[in-house]
Amino acid sequence: MSGGLLTDLYELHMAASYLRRAMHDMATFSLFVRDLPPGRGFLVAAGLATCLDWLETVRIEPDDLDYLATVGFDVESLDHLAGLRFTGDVWAVAEGSVVVAQEPLLEVSAPLPEAQLVETFLLNQVTFQTTLASKAARCRLAAAGRIGLVEFGLRRTQGIEAGMAAARGAAIAGFDGTSNVEAARRFGLRPSGTMAHSFVEAFPTEIAAFRAYARDHPHGVTLLVDTYDTPGGVANAITVITELGLGHDAAIRVDSGDLPALARLARRMLDAAGLADVRILVSGGLDEHDVARMVADGTPVDAAGIGTRLGVSADAPTLDSAYKLVSLGDRPVMKLSPGKATLPGAKQVFRGPGLRDVIGLRHEAPPAGTRPLLEQVMRDGRCTRPAADAPAAVVAARLRFEADLAELPAPARDLDRPRPPVAGRTAALRRLTDRVRTEAHHAAGIPDDVGGAGGAPGGASGAGGAPGGATGARPPP
Repeated sequence: MSGGLLTDLYELHMAASYLRRAMHDMATFSLFVRDLPPGRGFLVAAGLATCLDWLETVRIEPDDLDYLATVGFDVESLDHLAGLRFTGDVWAVAEGSVVVAQEPLLEVSAPLPEAQLVETFLLNQVTFQTTLASKAARCRLAAAGRIGLVEFGLRRTQGIEAGMAAARGAAIAGFDGTSNVEAARRFGLRPSGTMAHSFVEAFPTEIAAFRAYARDHPHGVTLLVDTYDTPGGVANAITVITELGLGHDAAIRVDSGDLPALARLARRMLDAAGLADVRILVSGGLDEHDVARMVADGTPVDAAGIGTRLGVSADAPTLDSAYKLVSLGDRPVMKLSPGKATLPGAKQVFRGPGLRDVIGLRHEAPPAGTRPLLEQVMRDGRCTRPAADAPAAVVAARLRFEADLAELPAPARDLDRPRPPVAGRTAALRRLTDRVRTEAHHAAGIPDDVGGAGGAPGGASGAGGAPGGATGARPPP
């Protein structure tokens, strides 16, 4: 599949209009998140690998044109769209990096029709995968190194592609394994699984089910003990684990009821039976807040399976993301809509110690003590470096996340009332913003004393906006 129609209709309409008028000037679009969702103190960048793979191969193919002819595109538009592919440059924040509102996660510089056409796919992948990786990172913070985490979301995610993204995002954030076998194979993760209640119910007795399963899968066996009665299930598990000598490599799983209380009961029973090495896994509708409470209360849990609430990021299922034109040719542009004003010009994020970030212009020198965060990852439609295989890319992203997490300020880590870091602006970016805003006001006939009626980006006011309504430094031709 060429992927040329994996876009919103209006992108194709705009691209066709640009092409009809030979509007091929180099355009830069910036993809960013205006404001973090409530309860989020930071985001974890993800989705870039998928975007680059798609950008290298996307084309408008003959069969795409055949379909477009049936939905209102005339012959001239189809001729212009034929064979269109991405030939531009991409600058991006590396996956696994911690980022905050207003910072560009990705910038595209390409001929205007191409840069416009790729908007929908890039927003879809970066928004979704960053959402899931950020949720997983909160679970990792909650576990505080005391409870292992396993991603269990495939059966509840909204599609198979989403299940793969959830497993990958969780691995970037430091989860120990996944129940998703294909994700484990593709990304070099540890597959992890137990049994279902149906397995227990399929046998005449619970202990018969445990014996069969443990004999068939003796290495790393985990027995589900809450099908009928959890204390009785723990007792049956103790019997089977003792019979087969599996204590050093076995676990039990509790999936329902008062998990902290049942974990304490199970721990007492296991210890009394001389099975202190047997681990306890809990699951069942858990999220970062449940994990944090278990850590705070000293609940004797070794690992937690996190499924639905991670796989759909239940409390914050999307981000207020945007993909906005910031320059066209040599002309910086900005949007002035109240609460949705954008920052003009191709940009860079300069990172200092403690994740103190400053947003500046792409080609200005980094402020003292900072380093640029966005790297050029694509030039002329081709990746600028050999692509790492999927497992290596996940490992690199995880290491990047670990390094950023170690520097993340404590207020941003809070799970209940986080205070997100706020990126500053370089003097050069502030000057450019003031100039382009003034030019836009003059072009629109707005009196100078109206000043910042559109709302300058930054602080509580976001950058970006919904499709449409952008204002440039000069009116369009």
